[in-house]
Amino acid sequence: MRRRMTTISAGLAAALLAVAGAAPAKEILMLAEDVPAGLNYDGPAAAIPASQQGMVTLMEPLVMYAAGPTNDEGITLPDFGTFEGRLAESWSFDPDTLTWTFRLRQGVKGCNGATFDADDVVYTFQRAKSVSGAAPIGWFLSNVGSIKGFGVEVFGDDPAARELGDAVVKIDDYTVEIRQSEPNALFLPVLTIFGLLIFDKETMEANATPDDPWSHNYVNTANAPGFGAYCLDSWTKNEEISYVANPDYFMGKPDIDRVTVRRVPQSSNRVVVLRTGQASLVTGLTPREFDSLRGQPGIAVGGVTGNENMFLHMNFATPPFDNPLIRQAIAHAVPFDQIIRNGYFGQATQWKGLVPSSYPGFKAAADFAHDPERAKALLAEAGYPGGAGLEAFAEAFRLSYVAEKESTLGPIVNILQTSLREVGFPVTLDPIPQTQYGDRQLVKRDLPFAVNDQEKPIGVDAGYAIQLFFVSPDKGGLNNMVNYSNAFVDETWAKARVEPDMAVRTELVGQIQDQLAADVAWLPIVEYKTQWAFSDKLSGIRWYPDNSLRFMDLKLAD
Repeated sequence: MRRRMTTISAGLAAALLAVAGAAPAKEILMLAEDVPAGLNYDGPAAAIPASQQGMVTLMEPLVMYAAGPTNDEGITLPDFGTFEGRLAESWSFDPDTLTWTFRLRQGVKGCNGATFDADDVVYTFQRAKSVSGAAPIGWFLSNVGSIKGFGVEVFGDDPAARELGDAVVKIDDYTVEIRQSEPNALFLPVLTIFGLLIFDKETMEANATPDDPWSHNYVNTANAPGFGAYCLDSWTKNEEISYVANPDYFMGKPDIDRVTVRRVPQSSNRVVVLRTGQASLVTGLTPREFDSLRGQPGIAVGGVTGNENMFLHMNFATPPFDNPLIRQAIAHAVPFDQIIRNGYFGQATQWKGLVPSSYPGFKAAADFAHDPERAKALLAEAGYPGGAGLEAFAEAFRLSYVAEKESTLGPIVNILQTSLREVGFPVTLDPIPQTQYGDRQLVKRDLPFAVNDQEKPIGVDAGYAIQLFFVSPDKGGLNNMVNYSNAFVDETWAKARVEPDMAVRTELVGQIQDQLAADVAWLPIVEYKTQWAFSDKLSGIRWYPDNSLRFMDLKLAD
């Protein structure tokens, strides 16, 4: 029998940290913009990076990208061409039946002795197919990977469409078969993403209620029971979360016994505490602050140009952003070079596409240039010469951004406001809390006008990003926050996702990117560097496409 996993008690935490005869416990304090608002990857908090950090700390995937080379700043990069087993020890594929057979790792234990087996895998996919959460990310990833039966029909009135059927089948306690409906190269990549981390079935079911049979409320507010390297010790929302090492972790007990993540909204305060040596690791600093820490005694700064970017969000469901001339005018009103110079201090480049430029299939289709006169001409062509008449849309021109990121985004939104006003757009600034921003972006999809620097397609492929952000919801899109819909994009992606000839697939994906740029589906502005500042006694930082650290990778020198 597996013992139920709950948030561990202070007494158990102490026991985990103090083994008789062992060396003193190693502990680190990490300072961040925020701590998890929830731990449910099928909930609204899933759009918040701090929440994703909590999920990957407590839970494990079936597979992950293998480690690749280390860059000149000491950060280990992934090898996107090689997968390694995590909860799955090995796997095989039968192309005739489109069936993947996963042989699961035996002897895996979570917190409080919970043991892993095939039931946990089946439960996780059944929960995903229930589409019972506010943001069905587990379903979306399964759909992207063409797992059998994970189509849009699950959102209809027939409850049978939400049954798992023979898509994911337990063969024995440590063997699972997963069937695809069509060949699709994105299958293994989606299994690495936080939205398909494996739950501990028994603990989830123990915390279910008749009104919440899939335990969404429990995961949102109490714990994410899985088989990760760390166990949840304590969690005070908007303040602090603390983890202790799982002594039974299948890859070996982590080097660091306790990790505490504390919310410190002001980045300047995070810098001060790091300088004192009280914190070992800080995230979310401004580019200027990272630069100020380089070369400081006892402090290291490392980073990687991965997949982080900033874009301007204009909602097609909110006039006047449904007018393509308005969108084009805004695109030519943005001073890209000024934002790079004054907002990022040169640590960014203009983003000339709608997917990360480092991803396979990227096309530089959105090479917009700062041209205020062209912007004014387009605005006049749209029927608003000099901005006359746009005052009727004052609410739509409230430029939203995450308030907790004021130190980074404040200078940038002020540049945008000034430049857009000079052309004729009545822009005002609207900082809102991270949790509100995430809910309105991912669930309500009602933000009219916003700056977004926290979206990154974690699936390393241009096509994955297209389905995630731009495919119509009724055609399999998930995070289509701007309510964009284009039949050519939908139809062309439907062909590309199952195209076995990679040259043909790349051509189709390129055509989609041309259409997205023509429609200004987003206004891409910059791609910027992901960075961390940390004690020089800390090593082992590894970059993952979700930009969340895995504390199990870290080593702390005595």
